[in-house]
Amino acid sequence: MKILSFEGVSLQREQKTLLKNINWEIEANEHWGILGLNGAGKTLLLQLITGSYWPSAGRLEVLGEVFGRTSIPELQKRIGWVSTALQYRIRPSELSEMIVLSGKFASIGIYQKYTPQELAQAKELLVNFQAEDLIGKPYQLLSQGERQIVLIARALMAKPEMLILDEPCNGLDLFAREQLLTTIEKLAKDKNAPTLLFVTHHTEELLPIFDKLLMIKDGSVFAQGNRAELFTKEKLAAFYEKPITFYPINQQRLMVLPAE
Repeated sequence: MKILSFEGVSLQREQKTLLKNINWEIEANEHWGILGLNGAGKTLLLQLITGSYWPSAGRLEVLGEVFGRTSIPELQKRIGWVSTALQYRIRPSELSEMIVLSGKFASIGIYQKYTPQELAQAKELLVNFQAEDLIGKPYQLLSQGERQIVLIARALMAKPEMLILDEPCNGLDLFAREQLLTTIEKLAKDKNAPTLLFVTHHTEELLPIFDKLLMIKDGSVFAQGNRAELFTKEKLAAFYEKPITFYPINQQRLMVLPAE
């Protein structure tokens, strides 16, 4: 089963074309990075995947379900989404494990009955991320990096088949970012890991586990495929349309900055 299939998908709003003729496929056991500058169309692409928007043209299939022939609310239960925008909806006094547990019910806050086993599962997810010290800690006392880990655990509570990480490193300092990236790498290597989509505009955040890359520019696909083939100075300079400089972090991670 294909995880994702865009066939000539476009999105229009108020007579303006925001995404143009997107063709893209994800196979099982692939983890993709999505790279683009602000305003390129990355978030709109995610909103199409999750059914928040409907294609104006083309065919879209997500997790074996074809748009127009499936229940979007049921499909959304199979997709986890981690975004800093979600943080503003969480009560400051909410305990970390209760935030994680809410992912079971796709709600912000707990309004349903839950079992001791379900609460234990939420705590176990935090332990698995080496975040057991967050258990019993209210959200308002968490650092930005700790909040992101809690949100990832929350997304995993429902055992999604796809997990979207929408610029998860925004607002993190250098050390918190690296700790979060280590957590994501550990998650991706788990044999039961969902398909990961990691959205960013910083090349250095794309870990080796994201060996597939989609490059979005002005609402269109600029390039896609194996990251090793796309991470060249010529290709990236064409993508950014400006001179760039490479700064290798290690053999498998690369920072791109404007040329001096």
